[in-house]
Amino acid sequence: MTQATSSAEGTQHGWAGRVLEAIGGLYRVQVDEVGEIEASLRGRLKHAARAVDRVVTGDVVMVSNTSSSGSWTIDKVQARHSRLVRAAPGGQRPKVVVTNVDHVMVVLSVFQPAFDFRSADRFLVLGEACGIPSVLVLNKMDLPGASAVAQEVLRIYEQIGYAVLPTSTQTGEGVERLRALLEGSVSALVGPSGVGKSSILNTLCPKLNLRTGPVSRRGGRGRHTTVGVCLLPLTTGGWVADTPGFSDVSLWGVESRELSGAFPEFREPAKRCRFRGCTHSHEPDCAVLAAVEAAQIREERYKSYRVLLEEK
Repeated sequence: MTQATSSAEGTQHGWAGRVLEAIGGLYRVQVDEVGEIEASLRGRLKHAARAVDRVVTGDVVMVSNTSSSGSWTIDKVQARHSRLVRAAPGGQRPKVVVTNVDHVMVVLSVFQPAFDFRSADRFLVLGEACGIPSVLVLNKMDLPGASAVAQEVLRIYEQIGYAVLPTSTQTGEGVERLRALLEGSVSALVGPSGVGKSSILNTLCPKLNLRTGPVSRRGGRGRHTTVGVCLLPLTTGGWVADTPGFSDVSLWGVESRELSGAFPEFREPAKRCRFRGCTHSHEPDCAVLAAVEAAQIREERYKSYRVLLEEK
């Protein structure tokens, strides 16, 4: 980031920075020429018409300080080139998770908690709906029986066109490949609690020393160890957003007729449907339904589509 504006000594100085974290109305911002600062919102931003998620982790912002007080304020939010956004609890408004990311790393574990195809589909659809390329990271490959699960996951999702990366923080499997994917870009790690997102980041960059926790014995679900979205620097260059584990992946801003576009294998047959705006649920001469019947589209993927369609 570079200095954008400056004025006479003792007045205000403007800089560009990247929001690392939002904490109780204050924001940690990385300004290359200054370092990490803590800033609040300028009054006009607080009362802006875009009152929801006006500044979030990942935003590139303009900040200024008054040399007499040393306090910093966020004056402007630069245009976002991407937004990872889902429906907030209740489904009445959007919840922007993180902005300006180049990739979404969907992290799931083979076991503890067990890999769930429906959950994988939801996270991948979220990335597709937001227009952000996704990679499926299959963690905890050191556990007994992991190889068989991985083979099935690779067979299904690589055929669709997704990169699948088996990893283990215990053996180091896949860690260097993941490091190479993250290098020089801004990425977000998303997935349910307990799948090992923070452990992966600790392996990639031990000095982070992020808090991790065991999987709950009751139900095999993970416990939350990350409480807010935090953008972390990687020693090899680039940034990665560590996000709290969440399983409620409700889409925002995706109409029923648009949903099939978030399933890559649906796109080509959908062009041959009889009706424009076909929902691929009951219409006659639906090429997607025909592809499901011909086993060209996996039935479980179609079921994931129908579940999401019914939520619209």
